[in-house]
Amino acid sequence: MLPWIQIDEADIPGDGGTLRLKQRGSEFSIMLGANELMNSRLSGSEEALAVLSQEKIAGRKKPHMLIGGLGMGFTLRAALAVLPPDAKITVAELVPAVVAWARGPMAEVFKGCLDDPRVTIHEGDVGGLIAASPATFDAILLDVDNGPDGLTRPSNDRLYDHEGLRATRAALCPGGVLSVWSSGPDAAFTRRLKDSGFLAEAKTVRASTKRSGARHVIWLAVKR
Repeated sequence: MLPWIQIDEADIPGDGGTLRLKQRGSEFSIMLGANELMNSRLSGSEEALAVLSQEKIAGRKKPHMLIGGLGMGFTLRAALAVLPPDAKITVAELVPAVVAWARGPMAEVFKGCLDDPRVTIHEGDVGGLIAASPATFDAILLDVDNGPDGLTRPSNDRLYDHEGLRATRAALCPGGVLSVWSSGPDAAFTRRLKDSGFLAEAKTVRASTKRSGARHVIWLAVKR
């Protein structure tokens, strides 16, 4: 078996530690310490995040989707596949190196999706962008951590508390949807969503596109 080779590393701004990009043949992995945050072989739940969100806003003219976290581009590519030609997608990525990896060593994984004219990259904190964008987005997709628990960056917790959820609700257009990816369930987060003015449901999806492997959770929360 081929060994893993570290390609690059990058500090997460603020309090988040260091990301490491590793490669083994055509497979890529992004690590934080001993935790694998994402792997290029597993894209099922990230793709489901986009598809399930689009279903909630289907039929809207010129829909605007915000994706928090570029990752390996699986959510972005799935969104481009299902959104109409007049859509707009803003991707907020906190770590500039992740964008550089997408255009460099992982270009084959991204397959040119950053060059789609519907896509705008915002290098910065998604929370700050949300706070500065009242009634702007039809869908906000958050995949910036391991779920609503601030694993990679403790300050991410602010996205998922009552104040952060109210700010996100304010950034959504009427009837817009907040979708959150998580590695596992969190009943308390479901309650916070409902307390913050959302009609919320949690769906279980498979990590792999082959409908196998670990089970992840996606919350779909529609603005009331």
